[in-house]
Amino acid sequence: MGFATSILSNPRPDSIRPVPLPRRTAGYPSPADWRDEIIYFFLPDRFSDGREASRPLFDPTNPEAHRPAGFRWDAWAASGGGRYQGGTLAGAASKLDYIRGLGATTLWVGPVFKQRTHWDSYHGYAIQDFLEVDPRLGSRADLVNLVEQAHERGIRVLLDIVFNHTSDNWIYANGEDQPPYLPWPSFYAKGPWRNRTGDLANNIGDADTGVWPAEMQSEDYYTRAGEGDLGAGGIDDPHAEFRRTDFVGDRKVNYDGTPALNDVSRCYKYWIALTDCDGFRIDTLKHVPEDTGRNFCGTIKEFAAGIGKANFFLVGEVAGDDSNADRYLEVLGSNLDATLDLGQTRIALRAVAKGLAPAAEYFDLVKLWDDDLGSHRNSSSRRVTVLDDHDHVWGEKIRFSFGASNDHQVAAGVAIQLLSLGIPCIYSGTEQGLTGGEPGQQQWLPGWGGTDTYLREAMFGPEHPRKSGLAGLAAGPGGFDGSLPGFGPCGTTGAHCFRPGAPAYVRIAALAQVRASSPALRVGRQYQRPISNFGAPFSPSAAGELAAWSRILDDEEVLCVVNTNGVEARGGDVVVDAALNAADAPGSPWGGAAPFFRVLANSAQAAIGASYSGGNAAGSLIAVQFRDGCAFVAIRDLPPSETLVLTNRA
Repeated sequence: MGFATSILSNPRPDSIRPVPLPRRTAGYPSPADWRDEIIYFFLPDRFSDGREASRPLFDPTNPEAHRPAGFRWDAWAASGGGRYQGGTLAGAASKLDYIRGLGATTLWVGPVFKQRTHWDSYHGYAIQDFLEVDPRLGSRADLVNLVEQAHERGIRVLLDIVFNHTSDNWIYANGEDQPPYLPWPSFYAKGPWRNRTGDLANNIGDADTGVWPAEMQSEDYYTRAGEGDLGAGGIDDPHAEFRRTDFVGDRKVNYDGTPALNDVSRCYKYWIALTDCDGFRIDTLKHVPEDTGRNFCGTIKEFAAGIGKANFFLVGEVAGDDSNADRYLEVLGSNLDATLDLGQTRIALRAVAKGLAPAAEYFDLVKLWDDDLGSHRNSSSRRVTVLDDHDHVWGEKIRFSFGASNDHQVAAGVAIQLLSLGIPCIYSGTEQGLTGGEPGQQQWLPGWGGTDTYLREAMFGPEHPRKSGLAGLAAGPGGFDGSLPGFGPCGTTGAHCFRPGAPAYVRIAALAQVRASSPALRVGRQYQRPISNFGAPFSPSAAGELAAWSRILDDEEVLCVVNTNGVEARGGDVVVDAALNAADAPGSPWGGAAPFFRVLANSAQAAIGASYSGGNAAGSLIAVQFRDGCAFVAIRDLPPSETLVLTNRA
């Protein structure tokens, strides 16, 4: 009997140490290079309940059609900010073809582990049981099936894990839930556990009381430092306040002088063996000391390698300035594969794609990823690029498409992700141009711009959210609250937005396809290209003009051009490599004749289809010209927020 079959045929284990984890098995193989992947991220509660066929398709041109009589923006916001909406793992499995059609090859699944029964922690970051799936999302078997179904479609799966903290599973002995922070080496005594209803209990008598597995019930496994400032203390200090403080009420795990690291690591090895997943996104990695992070990642890597996953992917959330991410990549070395770009780089990407900043603002930051003596592709495997996500830990908490200049502007931002250095990650709803709210209605949305709520619309368009607390665990319609509207897209309820023909979706899918077919776009060196307009000297482009860069792999140059202007067409003479594109260049496909670039993809054409009649169609040729000692190609009339990809090789 295999490990998964054995585990699923029994109740979840009470203790992790006796679980006989497998070794030397044949798991789903890791990719040779994670730069070949495109990640798609979703929160399970907000993605799909599998019942979209019973709902109309959301019409973004007429959101009023999906607002019932008496609709109130404040009620919609309350629903989204504090309630489960009803998404499930089985629902997510039903949308794998939609995800694959977009071009994504890896899923990042938001946390699925069991939360406190009386809390509405739909996001999944407040764990009560490290060995169980939250029943509102499904079962362990549902998670195993999701991974299995994904693998059958060639899609890998990353699980979002939390090892920095647990939920608010107990209170302090002084009777307080959030006492003032005590600096190292002081601590409080632990008090009673919370039970199923959130009340206090001196003993753990059932699976809903306290925390599981049993190893996590040791008082010494928690810092017990109280509630402090998550930004206080230096990154060099392993006992800094931001590392010891409880995490917004949740209980901080203590890895200093306890066996907690072995036990927590073993819990996540259990999930690798059970689900056959392909990697982890590690939450709040910065909030553990660097040596703890290195040891955790190291033991996970070694276990995965022992069951046939030689390149198990570990990507860390390291919030704050980009320098924090750089530091963790350096200190953790090969134990940590990558970090999420959540700092200045993400902010610059968004600004450039909206035409609010010159392209150099993004590409100059990307250059800093590379070592001084390295190649122009050195760190491309160590960064997961992010345009939108579920919490925007740096900058305004507003989706890219809010206030966009056109219905596909977000595709320009994703184009930069897909075609430049890094491993691209697309957040669910980005491909549908979700906005988090309707422009002009911000006044009715509490906390607009400063709360995660409006980043987390439910794509499946629930009619109502789940009831609060224990009542929301009820199966069927009885578990839903008819007094509130479901938190559907753009201030609506009861309409789903899984539209493969959406303007952004079709453009992203086309660019993902060309990325998959071109090694240069995944592993090539990268150079931002100067541009000349109206015969002016070649220079870096200004905000709202063409952004252009080349990916070079050996003798192939792939030129990527994005019009960052969301309103007007743009053009320019774009520099290309003079040596690679000379008529007599070695191996030239032009046989000594004047060189050309061939268009590989045109996002406007991808959206319009066979009736496209504009310029620069796929397969067309653009001649290389020479002026002022520079080789260039003339790009003309690229429509707003559209993308061209060209190659100098046939």
